[in-house]
Amino acid sequence: MSNKDLLDNIKKLRELTGVGFKDCKIAIDESKGDIEKSIEFLRKKGIAKASKKMSRTATEGLALVKEAEGNVSIIEINSETDFVAKNKDFINFCKELSELNFEVKSDLNKLNETSMKNGITVKDNLVNLIAKIGEKITIRRANFFDNLNGKNFFYVHSALEKGIGKIISIVKIDGMVNDENKNFGSKIAMHIAASNPLAIDKDGIKKDLIDKELEIIKAEILNSGKSEEMVDKISKGKITKFLNDNSLLNQIWIMDPKKKVLDVLKENSSETSLKVVEFIRYKVGEGV
Repeated sequence: MSNKDLLDNIKKLRELTGVGFKDCKIAIDESKGDIEKSIEFLRKKGIAKASKKMSRTATEGLALVKEAEGNVSIIEINSETDFVAKNKDFINFCKELSELNFEVKSDLNKLNETSMKNGITVKDNLVNLIAKIGEKITIRRANFFDNLNGKNFFYVHSALEKGIGKIISIVKIDGMVNDENKNFGSKIAMHIAASNPLAIDKDGIKKDLIDKELEIIKAEILNSGKSEEMVDKISKGKITKFLNDNSLLNQIWIMDPKKKVLDVLKENSSETSLKVVEFIRYKVGEGV
């Protein structure tokens, strides 16, 4: 192979893989100029590189939502830095992943084994992207809301592009007999994005969360010098406030502080009562 052919192959391999000159030359030499075998060689090397990065923490990234025929899917992909979250290759990967996530109804096992446009599986494309960008990237979570038992609405806070952002909420509401309350459904989704409820009602808040909050409340009151008798009285009031503040139906409506969410649901009901069936809220990196 002439020096010109070698340089041309290295250039082509770099364009295809994004890998550095030295590694591309080694791959070309190992494969005797075969581009496909060179890519395979680098992929294997990329896997080794990527595995070292997986111990890092990835708390940045993007959340993406897709809607079609009343069905809605959402997925979160994390990176280590916000800089990578703005990277063109990362964004394009996330966009295609969002489309595929909708098709597999947010089954992450199926998603990882699904082929992308380049004929390579999501799992292997992820490894290649990690090796190319140099950061840990993870497909963190995904959810799918079907169009049964209610209508779905979503809200993207400060959307970077259509359906892409850092905070996204989806809510399913039963009782929407027509499109008159379409804007109202979107407002409920906006409220969820802003107020971050833990559950639809008080009964839906997990007992371990309530117990932990009660423990903190009691310790705080004791440390303020109050008696044991006062601790019990004050803690009951505080835990009631905690339950109201964190259950959707009991939260203060963001658009009218004189009303609760339950009040505005009743006000916007017509032939049938509006009922929140389920909701979810993604904030990129939260809880990682």
